[in-house]
Amino acid sequence: MVRLAAAGMSNRDIGAQMFLSPRTVSHHLYKAYPKLGAASRHELARMDLR
Repeated sequence: MVRLAAAGMSNRDIGAQMFLSPRTVSHHLYKAYPKLGAASRHELARMDLR
């Protein structure tokens, strides 16, 4: 999910691909940002998320 967000996909697009609601995607990304040390999608895009 984080990789999809880093690739520039919206919560709605990620949710459709993973069969989740956009709100669920938002919740999971909100929880993942501090664990990754990121504050935004722009910072995720600059990270090596392999």
